[in-house]
Amino acid sequence: MTTAPTVVVVRDQDVLAEAVAARLLTHLVDAQARRGTASVVLTGGGVGIAVLEAVRRSGARHAVDWRRVDVWWGDERFVAADDPERNERQAREALLDHLDLDPARVHPMGSLDGVDGEDADAAAARYADELRAAAPPDHDVPPFDVLLLGMGPEGHTASIFPESPAAHDDRLVVGVHGCPKPPPTRVSLAFPALNAAREVWFVVAGQEKAPMVAIALGGAGPVQVPAAGVRGHSDTLWLLDEAAASRLPRDLRRR
Repeated sequence: MTTAPTVVVVRDQDVLAEAVAARLLTHLVDAQARRGTASVVLTGGGVGIAVLEAVRRSGARHAVDWRRVDVWWGDERFVAADDPERNERQAREALLDHLDLDPARVHPMGSLDGVDGEDADAAAARYADELRAAAPPDHDVPPFDVLLLGMGPEGHTASIFPESPAAHDDRLVVGVHGCPKPPPTRVSLAFPALNAAREVWFVVAGQEKAPMVAIALGGAGPVQVPAAGVRGHSDTLWLLDEAAASRLPRDLRRR
């Protein structure tokens, strides 16, 4: 794993979404040129969905062969499939429904009205099985090309909250119960799966995130600050707007 994350700072949240979208499209094209396929793990939240909307608006999206892109999710709110809070629904409306994707290569997490009913732990186990089935020999998880993540103001990422059982769990995917922000039940990749990615991109905006960005990049532990516990094998990027980066030492920022 990389030991020194790269920090990139842009002016504001709108520019951040456009910049990440452009970077993502280039990365997917490059991955397909090298290996024939590409894979991305999506995140929710306002900035995460804004990135997908920016990808949809970009003319450069036509450079990607979307039939050869695998789409995964880092976490999901365990609600009904048509619930507007569901990350999958938001991602489909923002981008996925506008692309010529191979349905077999789109991997949503289970929902409250799915085959596992109200059992989020069973839905998590099912997703772990899907990851293993897609992984190369001797691996439990596909080596994702890009894993997109956000971070909450208290340091959570995906649905791993500080000091929560999920922060200690060594399974690939976990059911998360009693989340401190609604909805209380979720499904999330855990650290072993999150840390399987080639590149991890944290996309974070807003002044309220600035203190925890500084703490996460200052050597915090993964139980206290889960965002600090995720690193890519090739690279870890923190893609920030100026507000989110405002507590960082100037020598950490790259523009």
